[in-house]
Amino acid sequence: MDIRVTNTRTEMGRQAAADIAAAIRDGLQKKSHLRIVLAAAPSQSEMLSALIAEPGIDWHRITAFHMDEYIGLPSNAPQRFANWLREAFFNHVPLAACHLIEPGDDAEAACHEYARKLAEAPVDFVLLGVGTNGHLAFNDPPADLEDPLAVKVVELDEVCRQQQVDDACFATLDEVPRTAVSLTVPTLLSGQRLFCCVPGSNKSAAVQAMVEYPISGECPATALRTHPRCAVYLDRDSSARLDR
Repeated sequence: MDIRVTNTRTEMGRQAAADIAAAIRDGLQKKSHLRIVLAAAPSQSEMLSALIAEPGIDWHRITAFHMDEYIGLPSNAPQRFANWLREAFFNHVPLAACHLIEPGDDAEAACHEYARKLAEAPVDFVLLGVGTNGHLAFNDPPADLEDPLAVKVVELDEVCRQQQVDDACFATLDEVPRTAVSLTVPTLLSGQRLFCCVPGSNKSAAVQAMVEYPISGECPATALRTHPRCAVYLDRDSSARLDR
């Protein structure tokens, strides 16, 4: 795991975006088209804003996916991750295509369809974060690190749901949906390169577990240590519990 620590969230976002942009430019020199999976969370805001501003990226040759979506929210709800990513990123770059998770009235069918789209070609880059409970996407602990499914319906635990309130996405815990569609851990790790942004003091315990604890579904983020090309970006606060 390639861990990079900066002083502030802004510096973290800029460094991550610069590295991601360099990887994209290099990838587009080798391939006609790239496929990227993105996380939707406030922890990704600084990186996404900086990535939009990076020059020399032919976004017309890039297809985007995202990694999770709530079940049961209206299609226009601002908390939906597809809508959040539209505002934060998708509306600002001219992507070749943008595949959104639409749970609708049949979430299982939506999982199968999204898995089919993901399987059409390899995933080049995954831009992800880590939850306060160590989750990746919505794979809360204990997660199956060898899940045979690519995309599935998941139950959200209370720590995960409380994070959505703490991030000011919902006013109360009761408003947070209890189920979601999520890419599984093996699907996330299938990306050729992973770029993980984890800022903030509320993530310091999860970061320590990710780096120091045994690899297991009790802290899904520990699975990132099994990937040969995973860069993790931290700020001063999120890295506070690590042995420098």
